[in-house]
Amino acid sequence: MQIERPNISLIAGVDEVGRGPLVGDVVTAAVILDPNNPIDGLADSKKLSEKKRLLLAEEIKAKALCYCIARASVAEIDELNILHATMLAMTRAVEGLSVKAEFVFVDGNRLPTLNVPAQAVVKGDSLVSEISAASILAKVTRDQEMVDLDAAYPEYGFAGHKGYPTKAHFEALEKYGVTPHHRRSFKPVQQALLNN
Repeated sequence: MQIERPNISLIAGVDEVGRGPLVGDVVTAAVILDPNNPIDGLADSKKLSEKKRLLLAEEIKAKALCYCIARASVAEIDELNILHATMLAMTRAVEGLSVKAEFVFVDGNRLPTLNVPAQAVVKGDSLVSEISAASILAKVTRDQEMVDLDAAYPEYGFAGHKGYPTKAHFEALEKYGVTPHHRRSFKPVQQALLNN
């Protein structure tokens, strides 16, 4: 699929990581790449090995014109719902850019509230390099937060499943209950609260 790119230089890409997990913030990133400083190998973060993602994340931070990593907290997710919290986090990422974007490509089929022209692109993390870069930064950031959370709550296995609703995560919820970092608006967490 060909994406119509507007003929302007300051194009930001936005993506999120962490809509599906039962625990932790939803993390978004916005990136404006430098056309004079290209980065090889940008792709959907989920299709890259962890090692490759970490290397690319460092390269993006070094070469991009600017980037911003933003989030919506567990409390905001529980209050607003995950979709609205994700949109809020995306707005924060774009507004946090040190260089104002002239146009924004957003991964997915919905646009957050932005004061710049924007286009939603389904599977954008595979089609638009700026979104690929944003997906890599967001995923590396959130994965690291899950590793940190794993150190605080080793019995839950967060470093392995990254907070997603896996069998191991359900078993840990049943056995150890709900942490302060779990999203109480998500059904499996509500169920665990009822059972414990």
